[in-house]
Amino acid sequence: MVETITSSREAILLEDKYGAHNYHPLPVVLNKGEGVFLWDIEGKRYYDFLSAYSAVNQGHCHPRIINALIEQAKELTLTSRAFYNDKLGLAEKFVCETFGYDKALFMNSGAEANETAIKLARKWGYTKKGIPDNEAVIVAVKKNFHGRTTTIISASTDPSARKSFGPFMPGFEIVDYDNVPALEKALANPNVCGLPAAGYLKSAEQLCKKHNVLLMMDEIQTGIARTGKMLASDHENVKPDMLILGKALSGGVLPISVVLTRDEVMLVIKPGEHGSTFGGNPLAAAVCMAAMQVVKDEKLAENAERLGKIFRQRMQAFMQKTNMVTLVRGKGLLNAIMINDTPESETAWNICLKFAENGLLAKPTHGNIIRLAPPLVITEEQIHECCDIIEKSILSFSK
Repeated sequence: MVETITSSREAILLEDKYGAHNYHPLPVVLNKGEGVFLWDIEGKRYYDFLSAYSAVNQGHCHPRIINALIEQAKELTLTSRAFYNDKLGLAEKFVCETFGYDKALFMNSGAEANETAIKLARKWGYTKKGIPDNEAVIVAVKKNFHGRTTTIISASTDPSARKSFGPFMPGFEIVDYDNVPALEKALANPNVCGLPAAGYLKSAEQLCKKHNVLLMMDEIQTGIARTGKMLASDHENVKPDMLILGKALSGGVLPISVVLTRDEVMLVIKPGEHGSTFGGNPLAAAVCMAAMQVVKDEKLAENAERLGKIFRQRMQAFMQKTNMVTLVRGKGLLNAIMINDTPESETAWNICLKFAENGLLAKPTHGNIIRLAPPLVITEEQIHECCDIIEKSILSFSK
C-alpha cells in the first residue's frame, strides 16, 4: 500500500527525516502544475517564477508534451543502446537540423552532458590536435556553474561546490570572466583543447579559431528560447563547436540532455568509450521532439523577448520607488534583481517568503540576488500581475 501525504508539514518532516539535506527549499509543498501556475497541497495557487531552473519553459504539464509521453510510454520506454530504437534517429535528426550540427549525443542530466563534452574535447585534443597524452587543458571562467560532479567542480570557483570535495581533477585552467587578454594568454597554451564559455562570446569564438581550440557552450539554462532567442549565443551570432543542452529539452517532463557538434569532433568517440543506459531512450526521444516543436509552434523565443522588455521596464521604474533593489538585469525572461543587502544576509530569502505568501514562487541565488524566470508561455497580463506581486512584496521591506 502506497502512503499519501495530507499536509505540507507532513511532507516537509518526511523529507527532513529520510532525505539528504543537500537542498534548502522554500517551505512550500507542491502537488500540481499547469502552464505558469503551481498549487500546493492545501490548494493555494502560485505563479511559478523559477520554472524548475528553466526546465519548464513550455509551462507545466503542457498537453502536447504529456500526450507524447503517454503515447510513447504505452509502446516502449527503454532498450538501452545495445539495440536500435525507432525514435532516437528521428530525435537526433530533429535537434541537428534545428541547431545546425552534424551529430548529436543524447544523455540524461545536464551534468552528464557537460561531462560528455569534456571527454569529447579531450579525445579530440589528443587525436586531432596532437596534444601529448594526459596533458590536455580545458579553460573555464570564474563564477561558472556547469553542475556538481567531481570533474566539473574542478573547473569551478564556487566555495559551496568545492569545499571538502577535493582532491580535484587536473587539466583545468580558470581565468577571469570577460577578460579577453587573460583568455588569449590561456589559449596560447598548445595543450588547450576546450573552452566552456558564456559572455564575451565573439572574442572567445575568434580566439578559439585562432588557436585551434574547441568552444564549448553550456546553454542548459540559457538555451531553448529562455533569453529571447533560441540560444543565448544567438544574441552575438556565435556558433560554438560544441553546444550543450538540457532542461527544457523535455519541457521538464523527464531528464534529457544532448551534446551537439560536427563529425570531426563527435566521431573521435568509438563504441564502448562512452555511454549511458538511459541516454537516448525512446521515451525521452519522443518527448524531446514534442517539447522542441512546442517552442517553435508557440513562438516562445519571441514571447520571451517581448515580455522580458516589459518586465525590465516595470522593474526599472519600480527602482525609483524603493532603495531595496539596486540592480535589474537580464535577457528575455531570464532576469535577476539585486537586493540592497549583503550576500550573507537573509533579506532576499525573506523577500522570497513574502513572494510566496502573496502567490509567487522564486528563489535567491548568491545570497542577495533573486532570479526571476517564469515559464515562457506567460502572457502580458500575467507579467503585469506578477510585477504587482513583486513590487508589493518588496515594498513591505523598504528601509
